[in-house]
Amino acid sequence: MMKKFLTALGGFAFWGAVALVHAQTTSTAPAAAPVAELQAGFVKSVRGNVQLLSSAGTPRAASAGDALTAVDRIVTGPDSSAAVVLRDDTTLVVGPSSRLDLKEFHFNATTHEGGVLVSLLRGSMRMITGLIGKSNPDAIRVETQTATIGIRGTDFIVQTDGQP
Repeated sequence: MMKKFLTALGGFAFWGAVALVHAQTTSTAPAAAPVAELQAGFVKSVRGNVQLLSSAGTPRAASAGDALTAVDRIVTGPDSSAAVVLRDDTTLVVGPSSRLDLKEFHFNATTHEGGVLVSLLRGSMRMITGLIGKSNPDAIRVETQTATIGIRGTDFIVQTDGQP
């Protein structure tokens, strides 16, 4: 019974996060448009020690609600994890002892065109694709140290040990 309750609670939290992203991406306020273009998504949840590194290499501790840019790196410590939601509703869950680069993200909320390129340097991640993956599956790419894979589904897990 408790497991069903927690599953339902987690589902409500997920859909609340999706609604927040949808509200952020459909804003018509002129002042919000430049910020939305720079923001690829947001950190939905954090467990343990999670760092975000900017393209300049500046680290900052991640916390729920933090903005994620199109070129951030997510680093998780042992027994740590993070979930992020991108503007097209793609969800990435980064597992313990992982390094994930969001190398490219662009999305047009009107036409649903865009692209996602992530690089899993170490550890594991789960991806549930959003509007980009539904309208153009070829626009979703995941790189690892030893291979680049193209995804034809909407929900998958990738794991790498970081050793070539």
